[in-house]
Amino acid sequence: MREGLAANTIQSIYGIINGTANYILSRMTHEGQSFETVLDEAKQAGYAEADPTFDVAGIDSAHKLAILVALAYGTPVNVKDVYTEGITHITPLDIAYAKEFGCTIKLLGIAKLVGNEVEARVHPTMLPSSSPIAQVEGVYNAIQLVGDAVGDVVLYGRGAGSMPTGSAVVGDLIAIARNLLKGAVGRVPPASFQQDQRRPLRMRTMEEISSLYYLRFMVLDRPGVLSQIAGELGRCGISISSVLQQGRREGQTVPVVIKTHTATERDVQTALRAINRMAFISEPTTLIRVEGKDE
Repeated sequence: MREGLAANTIQSIYGIINGTANYILSRMTHEGQSFETVLDEAKQAGYAEADPTFDVAGIDSAHKLAILVALAYGTPVNVKDVYTEGITHITPLDIAYAKEFGCTIKLLGIAKLVGNEVEARVHPTMLPSSSPIAQVEGVYNAIQLVGDAVGDVVLYGRGAGSMPTGSAVVGDLIAIARNLLKGAVGRVPPASFQQDQRRPLRMRTMEEISSLYYLRFMVLDRPGVLSQIAGELGRCGISISSVLQQGRREGQTVPVVIKTHTATERDVQTALRAINRMAFISEPTTLIRVEGKDE
């Protein structure tokens, strides 16, 4: 973004930018294990810290996304303005349903330029399993940039380990040394834009974003449940794309999974607050945002 893509307006950034979280989700996806089990394995393998909060809660990814947004758009970014959600609530059940939709769950950092405003968010995301980012496994990271001139650019490599980290640090030291030797300090601005060209852009609130949504409701199996859920979604202007419902188990708790068409976060959260108060809901609804084409 500082040099090779300087001719572009960056339209969007999608990134797997935490190797620990990607390792955990990859193992959960391929082996069907729980989050807690895989996290313990990641600690033993040295991929997760003794206190893994920054990795699994999305905080590390939010810090990195704030830097990327500053480089892409020349705007100062307070990491507190980056919506941040981790992977601790992702279950093997949600991963299995994602596969039913032809999707994979990844912890993504997402930034988009919307007019003269920027949205920046970190959260678990379902995306088509055929997409390049969805196929990034283990401790590998990947960033997909879309520029108005160059189109898609994907950068891929290890995101954890002593040698990849050392490579990045030494690369920075070499760049500094080259500048000092040639007296060229400041030729390429560290923040992409010259200081007098940096300007604050409005960061959109999470309630303003639009997305597709995966919603998993745990409900008491009785007549009329689906119609009540669909009715509340409809009252909030949310259109249903598809529904997955297991066979009848009268009187027991069963999952009802709904994938929506494009909706605004504000409307979805309003609907869920009402639905979660309904007597047949046994636990808070699981929400995962979906990136892809609205079908």
